[in-house]
Amino acid sequence: MQQVKAKKSLGQHFLTDLSVAQRIAGTMSEQVNLPLLEVGPGMGVLTKFLINAGHDIKVVELDSEAVNYLQANFPMLEGRIIADDFLKLDLKAIYGDSKFCIIGNYPYNISTQIFFKVLEYKDQIPCCSGMLQREVAQRIAAGPGSRTYGILSVLLQAWYDIEYLFTVDENVFDPPPKVKSGVIRLTRNSVTSLGCDETLFKTVVKTAFGQRRKTLRNSLKALIPIPPSDYAELMSMRPEQLSVAQFVELTNLVAACRP
Repeated sequence: MQQVKAKKSLGQHFLTDLSVAQRIAGTMSEQVNLPLLEVGPGMGVLTKFLINAGHDIKVVELDSEAVNYLQANFPMLEGRIIADDFLKLDLKAIYGDSKFCIIGNYPYNISTQIFFKVLEYKDQIPCCSGMLQREVAQRIAAGPGSRTYGILSVLLQAWYDIEYLFTVDENVFDPPPKVKSGVIRLTRNSVTSLGCDETLFKTVVKTAFGQRRKTLRNSLKALIPIPPSDYAELMSMRPEQLSVAQFVELTNLVAACRP
């Protein structure tokens, strides 16, 4: 069957190096006992290694041409191809309350949104891995003090241990992207509660990084007009200096200072 044409509107860059695909599939080798959802399988270069490894796999693909290709070339996926937009999926309608893992060669243009969606189902997703733009992968894995440490770093690291696994060059894709890619793995940590209002935690993190060059005293003025004097050291810091635990402390401070 004719190859699927990569569509710029969908951020498609098809991986052509089978050894890289095999390495990515291997990031789920310890999760073979759990159902696996692959996001954006394209022509199935990663899918075939996941099937061969024995995973109970479903795939979600928005591109109708790719869906037709998968149906024609992967008969074992009959009834397991979800022709839809992953970002709009109700994953509970597919898995109920059961646990499942996610993997993919994620489209660059929606990779951040994909990981925000993973957060929505954090209690059901013990592991998530895959390939995305290197800069975004590095940002997710970055620790406090790094220039790339930001909103997504803090929100994901609150619930997941994150590993940056390896870098993938541009020349193993068709068409080749203009940037390098990175493969990461998120493994759910033991945290069941942050010890603060989780909605307010997100607000504090996003507000702080919204003006990341300013100290917290200035960037959070709308949330804490007059911070207590015993928090002077914390409020003199910039957001990229704070650990997840310090953002939790900051969130509780904001909550205590509310009228």
